[in-house]
Amino acid sequence: MIYAATTRLAEAFLRLRAQIGGSEALRERLVLGQFPAAADIWVHGASVGELTSARPVIEALATEFRLQVTANSVTGRDMVTGWGLPARLAPLDMPGALGRFLDTVRPRLALTVEGEFWPLRSRMLADRGIAQAMIGARMSERSAAKWTRLRGVIAPMLGRIAALSAQDTGSEARLRHLGLCDAAILPQLDLKLLAPAQVIPPDDDPARDLVVLAASTHEGEDAVILDAWQAARATHPDLRLILAPRHPQRGDDIAALIAARGLEVRRRSQGHGNAPLLLADTLGEMPRWYTEAGICLVGGSLTDHGGHTPWEPAAYRCAILHGPHIGNHADNYAALAAAGGAVAVDRQTLEAEMIRLVSEPAAARAIGHAARDVLDKRAGDPTALLARLRDLAKPGTRHDI
Repeated sequence: MIYAATTRLAEAFLRLRAQIGGSEALRERLVLGQFPAAADIWVHGASVGELTSARPVIEALATEFRLQVTANSVTGRDMVTGWGLPARLAPLDMPGALGRFLDTVRPRLALTVEGEFWPLRSRMLADRGIAQAMIGARMSERSAAKWTRLRGVIAPMLGRIAALSAQDTGSEARLRHLGLCDAAILPQLDLKLLAPAQVIPPDDDPARDLVVLAASTHEGEDAVILDAWQAARATHPDLRLILAPRHPQRGDDIAALIAARGLEVRRRSQGHGNAPLLLADTLGEMPRWYTEAGICLVGGSLTDHGGHTPWEPAAYRCAILHGPHIGNHADNYAALAAAGGAVAVDRQTLEAEMIRLVSEPAAARAIGHAARDVLDKRAGDPTALLARLRDLAKPGTRHDI
Protein backbone atom coordinates (compact mmCIF):
# COMPACT_ATOMS: atom_id res chain seq x y z
CA MET A 1 0.00 0.00 0.00
CA ILE A 2 2.85 2.38 0.88
CA TYR A 3 4.63 1.57 -2.39
CA ALA A 4 1.48 2.06 -4.45
CA ALA A 5 0.69 5.38 -2.76
CA THR A 6 4.25 6.64 -3.17
CA THR A 7 4.43 5.73 -6.85
CA ARG A 8 1.06 7.37 -7.48
CA LEU A 9 2.32 10.65 -6.02
CA ALA A 10 5.59 10.37 -7.93
CA GLU A 11 3.70 9.73 -11.14
CA ALA A 12 1.58 12.84 -10.69
CA PHE A 13 4.76 14.91 -10.38
CA LEU A 14 6.41 13.25 -13.40
CA ARG A 15 3.31 13.67 -15.51
CA LEU A 16 3.25 17.38 -14.75
CA ARG A 17 6.92 17.58 -15.63
CA ALA A 18 6.30 15.80 -18.92
CA GLN A 19 3.54 18.24 -19.82
CA ILE A 20 5.72 21.32 -19.30
CA GLY A 21 8.71 20.33 -21.36
CA GLY A 22 9.83 16.91 -20.19
CA SER A 23 11.82 14.67 -22.53
CA GLU A 24 10.20 12.43 -25.10
CA ALA A 25 11.71 9.46 -23.29
CA LEU A 26 9.86 10.43 -20.11
CA ARG A 27 6.60 10.73 -22.01
CA GLU A 28 7.16 7.31 -23.51
CA ARG A 29 7.84 5.75 -20.12
CA LEU A 30 4.69 7.35 -18.76
CA VAL A 31 2.81 6.01 -21.81
CA LEU A 32 1.59 9.44 -22.84
CA GLY A 33 0.96 10.28 -26.46
CA GLN A 34 1.59 7.38 -28.85
CA PHE A 35 0.27 4.12 -27.42
CA PRO A 36 1.69 0.67 -28.14
CA ALA A 37 -0.12 -1.82 -30.33
CA ALA A 38 -1.82 -4.96 -29.03
CA ALA A 39 0.47 -7.98 -28.61
CA ASP A 40 0.33 -11.57 -27.38
CA ILE A 41 3.61 -11.36 -25.44
CA TRP A 42 5.26 -8.47 -23.64
CA VAL A 43 9.02 -9.07 -23.59
CA HIS A 44 11.13 -6.88 -21.32
CA GLY A 45 14.90 -6.60 -21.00
CA ALA A 46 16.85 -3.88 -19.25
CA SER A 47 19.08 -2.88 -22.15
CA VAL A 48 21.29 -4.04 -25.00
CA GLY A 49 23.08 -6.87 -23.19
CA GLU A 50 19.98 -8.60 -21.86
CA LEU A 51 18.00 -8.29 -25.07
CA THR A 52 20.91 -9.38 -27.25
CA SER A 53 21.43 -12.51 -25.16
CA ALA A 54 17.73 -13.38 -25.45
CA ARG A 55 17.48 -12.66 -29.16
CA PRO A 56 17.24 -16.32 -30.24
CA VAL A 57 14.29 -16.85 -27.87
CA ILE A 58 12.64 -13.56 -28.82
CA GLU A 59 12.89 -14.22 -32.54
CA ALA A 60 11.63 -17.80 -32.13
CA LEU A 61 8.53 -16.49 -30.34
CA ALA A 62 8.07 -13.76 -32.96
CA THR A 63 7.48 -16.40 -35.64
CA GLU A 64 4.23 -17.41 -33.90
CA PHE A 65 3.11 -14.50 -31.73
CA ARG A 66 2.76 -10.74 -31.81
CA LEU A 67 5.42 -9.23 -29.56
CA GLN A 68 5.85 -5.92 -27.80
CA VAL A 69 9.43 -5.55 -26.60
CA THR A 70 10.42 -2.96 -24.01
CA ALA A 71 13.74 -1.77 -22.63
CA ASN A 72 14.85 0.66 -19.97
CA SER A 73 17.32 2.31 -22.33
CA VAL A 74 16.95 4.10 -25.65
CA THR A 75 19.84 2.08 -27.11
CA GLY A 76 18.13 -1.18 -26.19
CA ARG A 77 14.85 -0.02 -27.69
CA ASP A 78 16.47 1.15 -30.91
CA MET A 79 18.46 -2.07 -31.26
CA VAL A 80 15.30 -4.20 -31.16
CA THR A 81 13.59 -1.87 -33.61
CA GLY A 82 16.53 -2.61 -35.90
CA TRP A 83 15.64 -6.30 -35.68
CA GLY A 84 12.28 -5.45 -37.21
CA LEU A 85 10.28 -5.94 -33.99
CA PRO A 86 8.00 -3.45 -32.18
CA ALA A 87 9.95 -1.87 -29.32
CA ARG A 88 9.55 1.03 -26.92
CA LEU A 89 10.74 2.20 -23.55
CA ALA A 90 9.23 0.24 -20.67
CA PRO A 91 6.44 1.82 -18.65
CA LEU A 92 7.52 3.05 -15.25
CA ASP A 93 6.39 0.97 -12.27
CA MET A 94 3.56 3.37 -11.60
CA PRO A 95 -0.19 2.68 -11.68
CA GLY A 96 -1.21 5.05 -14.45
CA ALA A 97 1.65 4.24 -16.81
CA LEU A 98 1.29 0.49 -16.30
CA GLY A 99 -2.48 0.67 -16.63
CA ARG A 100 -2.33 2.55 -19.91
CA PHE A 101 0.31 0.18 -21.25
CA LEU A 102 -1.58 -2.99 -20.30
CA ASP A 103 -4.91 -1.58 -21.48
CA THR A 104 -3.56 -1.18 -25.00
CA VAL A 105 -1.13 -4.10 -25.30
CA ARG A 106 -3.36 -6.67 -23.55
CA PRO A 107 -0.68 -9.41 -23.48
CA ARG A 108 -1.32 -12.97 -22.39
CA LEU A 109 2.30 -13.43 -21.26
CA ALA A 110 4.84 -11.04 -19.73
CA LEU A 111 8.37 -12.34 -20.24
CA THR A 112 11.29 -10.73 -18.38
CA VAL A 113 14.93 -11.29 -19.36
CA GLU A 114 17.50 -11.97 -16.61
CA GLY A 115 16.13 -10.21 -13.56
CA GLU A 116 13.99 -7.23 -12.72
CA PHE A 117 11.45 -7.35 -9.91
CA TRP A 118 8.85 -4.59 -9.86
CA PRO A 119 6.16 -4.99 -7.17
CA LEU A 120 3.40 -3.03 -8.88
CA ARG A 121 4.02 -4.58 -12.29
CA SER A 122 3.90 -8.05 -10.75
CA ARG A 123 0.61 -7.42 -8.96
CA MET A 124 -1.11 -5.69 -11.89
CA LEU A 125 -0.15 -8.49 -14.25
CA ALA A 126 -1.56 -11.04 -11.80
CA ASP A 127 -4.77 -9.04 -11.32
CA ARG A 128 -5.33 -9.13 -15.08
CA GLY A 129 -4.61 -12.84 -15.36
CA ILE A 130 -1.45 -12.30 -17.42
CA ALA A 131 1.09 -15.10 -17.06
CA GLN A 132 4.55 -14.10 -15.88
CA ALA A 133 7.80 -15.79 -16.89
CA MET A 134 11.51 -15.09 -16.59
CA ILE A 135 14.44 -16.42 -18.62
CA GLY A 136 18.14 -16.32 -17.83
CA ALA A 137 17.20 -15.33 -14.29
CA ARG A 138 20.04 -14.20 -12.06
CA MET A 139 20.20 -13.72 -8.31
CA SER A 140 23.61 -13.06 -6.77
CA GLU A 141 24.40 -13.83 -3.16
CA ARG A 142 24.54 -10.12 -2.42
CA SER A 143 21.13 -9.45 -3.99
CA ALA A 144 19.63 -12.46 -2.23
CA ALA A 145 20.84 -11.13 1.11
CA LYS A 146 19.12 -7.80 0.46
CA TRP A 147 15.89 -9.43 -0.68
CA THR A 148 15.91 -11.69 2.39
CA ARG A 149 15.28 -8.59 4.46
CA LEU A 150 12.33 -7.80 2.17
CA ARG A 151 10.91 -11.30 1.92
CA GLY A 152 7.38 -9.93 2.22
CA VAL A 153 7.95 -8.08 -1.05
CA ILE A 154 9.95 -10.62 -3.07
CA ALA A 155 8.06 -13.79 -2.08
CA PRO A 156 4.71 -12.73 -3.60
CA MET A 157 6.43 -11.65 -6.80
CA LEU A 158 8.25 -14.95 -7.15
CA GLY A 159 5.10 -16.86 -6.25
CA ARG A 160 3.32 -15.30 -9.23
CA ILE A 161 5.91 -16.51 -11.75
CA ALA A 162 4.57 -19.38 -13.82
CA ALA A 163 7.84 -20.33 -15.52
CA LEU A 164 11.47 -19.46 -14.78
CA SER A 165 14.75 -20.61 -16.28
CA ALA A 166 17.74 -19.64 -14.18
CA GLN A 167 21.14 -18.80 -15.57
CA ASP A 168 22.97 -21.01 -13.09
CA THR A 169 22.43 -23.42 -10.23
CA GLY A 170 23.24 -20.87 -7.54
CA SER A 171 20.68 -18.37 -8.83
CA GLU A 172 18.03 -21.07 -9.01
CA ALA A 173 18.66 -22.16 -5.43
CA ARG A 174 18.54 -18.59 -4.12
CA LEU A 175 15.32 -17.83 -5.98
CA ARG A 176 13.71 -20.98 -4.58
CA HIS A 177 14.79 -19.99 -1.08
CA LEU A 178 13.15 -16.57 -1.55
CA GLY A 179 9.81 -18.01 -2.67
CA LEU A 180 9.93 -19.37 -6.22
CA CYS A 181 7.60 -22.37 -6.64
CA ASP A 182 9.22 -25.64 -7.67
CA ALA A 183 6.55 -26.12 -10.33
CA ALA A 184 7.72 -22.96 -12.11
CA ILE A 185 11.32 -24.10 -12.59
CA LEU A 186 12.46 -24.88 -16.13
CA PRO A 187 15.83 -26.25 -17.28
CA GLN A 188 18.68 -23.78 -16.84
CA LEU A 189 19.86 -21.78 -19.85
CA ASP A 190 22.81 -19.47 -20.30
CA LEU A 191 21.21 -16.99 -22.69
CA LYS A 192 24.52 -15.49 -23.75
CA LEU A 193 25.53 -18.84 -25.19
CA LEU A 194 22.38 -19.53 -27.19
CA ALA A 195 23.49 -17.49 -30.21
CA PRO A 196 26.95 -19.08 -30.54
CA ALA A 197 25.41 -22.51 -29.93
CA GLN A 198 23.23 -21.94 -33.00
CA VAL A 199 26.30 -21.61 -35.23
CA ILE A 200 26.74 -24.57 -37.56
CA PRO A 201 30.47 -25.29 -37.34
CA PRO A 202 32.52 -25.95 -40.48
CA ASP A 203 33.64 -29.47 -41.26
CA ASP A 204 37.15 -30.56 -40.37
CA ASP A 205 39.33 -29.50 -43.28
CA PRO A 206 43.09 -29.76 -43.90
CA ALA A 207 43.00 -26.16 -45.12
CA ARG A 208 41.73 -24.97 -41.71
CA ASP A 209 44.52 -26.88 -39.98
CA LEU A 210 47.03 -24.45 -41.53
CA VAL A 211 45.32 -21.18 -40.54
CA VAL A 212 45.84 -19.33 -37.26
CA LEU A 213 43.45 -16.53 -36.32
CA ALA A 214 44.56 -13.95 -33.77
CA ALA A 215 41.14 -12.62 -32.75
CA SER A 216 40.49 -9.25 -31.09
CA THR A 217 44.11 -8.38 -30.41
CA HIS A 218 45.19 -5.34 -28.41
CA GLU A 219 48.24 -3.11 -28.54
CA GLY A 220 51.30 -5.00 -27.39
CA GLU A 221 50.11 -8.38 -28.66
CA ASP A 222 50.48 -8.07 -32.43
CA ALA A 223 54.28 -8.00 -32.46
CA VAL A 224 54.47 -11.11 -30.28
CA ILE A 225 52.03 -12.95 -32.54
CA LEU A 226 53.83 -11.90 -35.72
CA ASP A 227 57.17 -13.10 -34.36
CA ALA A 228 55.73 -16.46 -33.27
CA TRP A 229 54.07 -16.95 -36.65
CA GLN A 230 57.24 -16.08 -38.56
CA ALA A 231 59.20 -18.59 -36.49
CA ALA A 232 56.56 -21.29 -37.00
CA ARG A 233 56.70 -20.77 -40.77
CA ALA A 234 60.33 -21.91 -40.74
CA THR A 235 59.02 -25.47 -40.29
CA HIS A 236 55.54 -24.94 -41.75
CA PRO A 237 55.88 -22.56 -44.70
CA ASP A 238 52.19 -22.97 -45.63
CA LEU A 239 50.97 -21.65 -42.28
CA ARG A 240 48.64 -18.66 -42.68
CA LEU A 241 47.90 -15.93 -40.14
CA ILE A 242 44.77 -13.79 -39.95
CA LEU A 243 45.43 -10.88 -37.61
CA ALA A 244 42.12 -9.29 -36.51
CA PRO A 245 42.58 -6.36 -34.10
CA ARG A 246 39.88 -5.57 -31.58
CA HIS A 247 39.87 -1.98 -32.85
CA PRO A 248 40.33 -1.82 -36.64
CA GLN A 249 41.47 1.80 -36.39
CA ARG A 250 44.81 0.36 -35.21
CA GLY A 251 45.27 -1.01 -38.72
CA ASP A 252 47.94 1.51 -39.75
CA ASP A 253 50.05 0.79 -36.67
CA ILE A 254 49.84 -2.98 -37.22
CA ALA A 255 50.63 -2.57 -40.91
CA ALA A 256 53.80 -0.76 -39.87
CA LEU A 257 54.77 -3.67 -37.60
CA ILE A 258 54.26 -6.07 -40.50
CA ALA A 259 56.31 -3.96 -42.92
CA ALA A 260 59.11 -3.56 -40.36
CA ARG A 261 59.56 -7.34 -40.44
CA GLY A 262 59.95 -7.33 -44.20
CA LEU A 263 56.56 -8.95 -44.71
CA GLU A 264 54.03 -8.06 -47.38
CA VAL A 265 51.12 -6.02 -46.01
CA ARG A 266 47.73 -7.28 -47.19
CA ARG A 267 44.79 -5.48 -45.58
CA ARG A 268 41.19 -6.55 -45.70
CA SER A 269 40.17 -2.88 -45.64
CA GLN A 270 41.91 -2.56 -49.02
CA GLY A 271 40.06 -5.50 -50.53
CA HIS A 272 42.44 -8.37 -49.85
CA GLY A 273 40.92 -11.62 -48.64
CA ASN A 274 43.32 -14.52 -49.08
CA ALA A 275 46.98 -14.08 -48.22
CA PRO A 276 49.64 -15.83 -46.15
CA LEU A 277 49.32 -12.91 -43.72
CA LEU A 278 46.05 -10.99 -43.72
CA LEU A 279 45.42 -7.91 -41.60
CA ALA A 280 41.66 -8.18 -41.01
CA ASP A 281 41.12 -4.51 -40.16
CA THR A 282 37.36 -4.40 -40.77
CA LEU A 283 34.24 -4.84 -38.69
CA GLY A 284 31.52 -7.46 -39.02
CA GLU A 285 33.54 -10.22 -40.69
CA MET A 286 34.67 -12.30 -37.72
CA PRO A 287 32.43 -15.29 -38.65
CA ARG A 288 34.36 -15.55 -41.92
CA TRP A 289 37.71 -15.65 -40.13
CA TYR A 290 36.52 -18.21 -37.55
CA THR A 291 35.33 -20.39 -40.42
CA GLU A 292 38.69 -20.24 -42.17
CA ALA A 293 40.87 -20.85 -39.10
CA GLY A 294 41.38 -24.11 -37.28
CA ILE A 295 43.44 -22.46 -34.51
CA CYS A 296 42.42 -19.30 -32.69
CA LEU A 297 44.42 -17.21 -30.25
CA VAL A 298 41.95 -15.11 -28.26
CA GLY A 299 43.30 -11.59 -27.89
CA GLY A 300 43.27 -9.36 -24.86
CA SER A 301 44.92 -12.19 -22.95
CA LEU A 302 48.62 -11.82 -23.75
CA THR A 303 48.42 -8.30 -22.35
CA ASP A 304 46.37 -7.42 -19.30
CA HIS A 305 42.94 -6.69 -20.82
CA GLY A 306 41.08 -9.50 -19.06
CA GLY A 307 40.65 -11.59 -22.19
CA HIS A 308 37.65 -11.93 -24.47
CA THR A 309 34.92 -14.53 -24.64
CA PRO A 310 36.03 -17.98 -25.82
CA TRP A 311 32.58 -18.99 -27.02
CA GLU A 312 32.77 -17.54 -30.52
CA PRO A 313 35.83 -19.59 -31.51
CA ALA A 314 34.34 -22.55 -29.64
CA ALA A 315 31.22 -22.30 -31.80
CA TYR A 316 33.36 -22.82 -34.90
CA ARG A 317 35.38 -25.67 -33.35
CA CYS A 318 38.61 -23.69 -33.33
CA ALA A 319 41.45 -24.98 -31.20
CA ILE A 320 41.56 -22.19 -28.61
CA LEU A 321 44.78 -20.64 -27.36
CA HIS A 322 44.79 -17.89 -24.75
CA GLY A 323 47.27 -15.94 -22.68
CA PRO A 324 47.43 -15.64 -18.88
CA HIS A 325 45.16 -12.58 -18.60
CA ILE A 326 41.64 -14.03 -18.67
CA GLY A 327 40.08 -12.54 -15.56
CA ASN A 328 36.93 -11.41 -17.39
CA HIS A 329 36.10 -15.01 -18.33
CA ALA A 330 38.07 -17.09 -15.85
CA ASP A 331 35.26 -19.57 -15.13
CA ASN A 332 34.63 -20.14 -18.82
CA TYR A 333 38.27 -20.84 -19.58
CA ALA A 334 38.53 -23.11 -16.55
CA ALA A 335 35.61 -25.19 -17.84
CA LEU A 336 37.21 -25.40 -21.28
CA ALA A 337 40.60 -26.34 -19.87
CA ALA A 338 39.07 -29.10 -17.74
CA ALA A 339 37.50 -30.59 -20.86
CA GLY A 340 40.59 -30.20 -23.02
CA GLY A 341 38.99 -27.39 -25.01
CA ALA A 342 41.57 -24.64 -24.52
CA VAL A 343 45.33 -24.30 -24.07
CA ALA A 344 47.08 -21.59 -22.05
CA VAL A 345 50.17 -19.95 -23.54
CA ASP A 346 52.35 -16.93 -22.83
CA ARG A 347 54.79 -14.86 -24.85
CA GLN A 348 57.49 -17.50 -24.47
CA THR A 349 55.40 -20.59 -25.28
CA LEU A 350 53.12 -19.26 -28.04
CA GLU A 351 55.52 -20.22 -30.85
CA ALA A 352 56.01 -23.79 -29.60
CA GLU A 353 52.28 -24.36 -29.10
CA MET A 354 51.50 -22.96 -32.54
CA ILE A 355 54.03 -25.35 -34.08
CA ARG A 356 52.68 -28.29 -32.07
CA LEU A 357 49.08 -27.77 -33.18
CA VAL A 358 50.03 -27.34 -36.82
CA SER A 359 52.24 -30.44 -36.62
CA GLU A 360 49.45 -32.45 -34.94
CA PRO A 361 46.21 -31.50 -36.72
CA ALA A 362 44.31 -34.33 -35.04
CA ALA A 363 45.18 -32.86 -31.63
CA ALA A 364 44.11 -29.39 -32.75
CA ARG A 365 40.82 -30.72 -34.05
CA ALA A 366 40.21 -32.58 -30.79
CA ILE A 367 40.62 -29.33 -28.85
CA GLY A 368 38.14 -27.59 -31.15
CA HIS A 369 35.58 -30.38 -30.81
CA ALA A 370 35.96 -30.42 -27.04
CA ALA A 371 35.40 -26.64 -26.91
CA ARG A 372 32.21 -26.95 -28.95
CA ASP A 373 30.94 -29.75 -26.69
CA VAL A 374 31.43 -27.55 -23.62
CA LEU A 375 29.57 -24.71 -25.33
CA ASP A 376 26.61 -26.92 -26.20
CA LYS A 377 26.35 -28.31 -22.68
CA ARG A 378 26.60 -24.91 -20.98
CA ALA A 379 24.16 -23.21 -23.35
CA GLY A 380 21.44 -25.73 -22.69
CA ASP A 381 18.54 -26.74 -24.91
CA PRO A 382 15.82 -24.05 -25.23
CA THR A 383 13.24 -26.50 -26.60
CA ALA A 384 11.42 -27.12 -23.30
CA LEU A 385 11.52 -23.44 -22.39
CA LEU A 386 10.05 -22.36 -25.72
CA ALA A 387 7.33 -24.99 -25.48
CA ARG A 388 6.31 -23.72 -22.03
CA LEU A 389 6.32 -20.08 -23.15
CA ARG A 390 4.20 -20.93 -26.17
CA ASP A 391 1.74 -22.71 -23.92
CA LEU A 392 1.49 -19.70 -21.59
CA ALA A 393 0.97 -17.35 -24.52
CA LYS A 394 -1.83 -19.32 -26.14
CA PRO A 395 -5.25 -17.65 -26.11
CA GLY A 396 -8.09 -18.82 -23.93
CA THR A 397 -6.36 -19.37 -20.62
CA ARG A 398 -6.43 -16.88 -17.75
CA HIS A 399 -3.61 -17.15 -15.23
CA ASP A 400 -4.95 -16.06 -11.88
CA ILE A 401 -2.34 -16.30 -9.14
